[in-house]
Amino acid sequence: MLVITRKVGETIVIDGNIRVTVVSHKGSKICLGIEAPDYVSVDREEIHDRKVEEQVPYSPADGL
Repeated sequence: MLVITRKVGETIVIDGNIRVTVVSHKGSKICLGIEAPDYVSVDREEIHDRKVEEQVPYSPADGL
């Protein structure tokens, strides 16, 4: 894991086309702004995990 320190208003760039900006912070919480292409899915971890759990595994027999 890469750990980066940023101040409010500062941005990191991922893979040249994803930008994560620190918008604000209050106490132990921070607010991030994320700009990414439409084909990139951006979710909170708990939402991502729920989506993965809800996916029904594909079986080759399903295509028959």
